[in-house]
Amino acid sequence: MGRRPHPVPMDPASWTALQHCLAHRQGQHTDTPHVIVTKITRTGRAPASTAHVSHLLDPCGVPPRTLRSTRLADLVNTLDPKLVAAALGMDPEGVMIYLADHVDAGRLPIGTKFGAG
Repeated sequence: MGRRPHPVPMDPASWTALQHCLAHRQGQHTDTPHVIVTKITRTGRAPASTAHVSHLLDPCGVPPRTLRSTRLADLVNTLDPKLVAAALGMDPEGVMIYLADHVDAGRLPIGTKFGAG
């Protein structure tokens, strides 16, 4: 996907959506390098507009920016922020804003002050 230096795992819902987009793209017989293909982008090389992607998500009530932020927050708080930054081709400082200010006690080793047990 894009110019990311390392593969990043996808959640099942994102994977399904990607498969649907790729199936639609294949049916459009286009040379565009982008995953989302519209009537306008089918004949060119430009990506779908931000407005188009937002409109696709209108029935969900969730804007693309929220989806991106949620995914980044999940990755940064589950994995090493520096690894996430490297995998996504971002600056380490750019992902630090998604780091939570608390640690889930269930993720701490047993026997620590805040861990279970």
